[in-house]
Amino acid sequence: MKLICGDSTEELRNLEPCSIDAVVCDPPYGLGSTTPSQVSSCLQAWSRGETWKPQGSGFMGKSWDSWVPPPELWKEVIRVLKPGGHLIAFAGSRTQDLMSISLRLAGFEVRDTIQWLYGSGFPKSLNIGKAIDKIQSQEAKQYEGYGTALKPAFEPAILCRKPLDGTVAHNVLKHGVGGLNIDGCRIGDEVIKTEGYTNSQPLVSFQDVNPFYQGMSHVGRWPSNVIMDEQVECGEWKRFFYCAKASRQEREQGLDGHGSRVNIHPTVKPIDLMRYLCRLITPRNGIILDPFLGSGSTGIAAGLEGFDFVGIEREEEYFEIAKTRIEHWTNTTLTYDQPQPKEVKTGEQLSLF
Repeated sequence: MKLICGDSTEELRNLEPCSIDAVVCDPPYGLGSTTPSQVSSCLQAWSRGETWKPQGSGFMGKSWDSWVPPPELWKEVIRVLKPGGHLIAFAGSRTQDLMSISLRLAGFEVRDTIQWLYGSGFPKSLNIGKAIDKIQSQEAKQYEGYGTALKPAFEPAILCRKPLDGTVAHNVLKHGVGGLNIDGCRIGDEVIKTEGYTNSQPLVSFQDVNPFYQGMSHVGRWPSNVIMDEQVECGEWKRFFYCAKASRQEREQGLDGHGSRVNIHPTVKPIDLMRYLCRLITPRNGIILDPFLGSGSTGIAAGLEGFDFVGIEREEEYFEIAKTRIEHWTNTTLTYDQPQPKEVKTGEQLSLF
């Protein structure tokens, strides 16, 4: 494993081309000011191959979340990824279109979008009735019960692939990547038999209508593009992979001595979820890249699944947390590049991006 503290766009240039088997990451969602004029300005610059700098900040006032990662960063990711290699990038529910466009412009093929459903989201909505009451109380009653936002209950994860070198079979034989580990990510322990199909029989899965799978049986159902954080023991919902949100114990395990509330990263993904996604798109003994390491959940997942790992994180406080968490969970001594102090000339400021 190797961890690097630095700007991803710069640090990726130091990696060898076609040296990475898979990318699993949770990049900034870009929850800043996505006004039509901002979006239009951004897309015009991107379409011309130009760099575009956002204004303001995003989630919790963080400058790194002011916009989604630009195509120039993803172009470095696709350069180091092997042909046919897959990438999974989480995105915000209201900015996944920008994330997807950025990935496409870099050269990725968008293959699917995985939906991680959860029930514990909290709505951040303006009470319109109360807001009007402060201006004109006579009009407030007719707007009681009106708000401005829905309760968040899912996060999308965009599944992409670097273009193949020839056919899938040729690509897999030459580069070792290009497919998804279906059997390694099957759902449940039920024995699924595909002995035949008639119009009177209900469909079990995709295998029922694909002649290649007739007469075969598997333990567990075909993985879907839906993941849930609530375990359901009845009906059709049993078909989906279950993974709860990260608990406080999981977030902070191994960080003794860093303070009472030590993992300060605002968007910690659960380890089991990242293990599942790593396993889905990475070949045996493969190398996973995360250019947005955060507090290290993907690195932990990669180590526990037996994969090698390269992680890059710009923010030093998150980098230190990630180092400690990964070493604790994987019982691994890490190789990492320490952040180097940047020389700032008189009258200049360090870049926020």
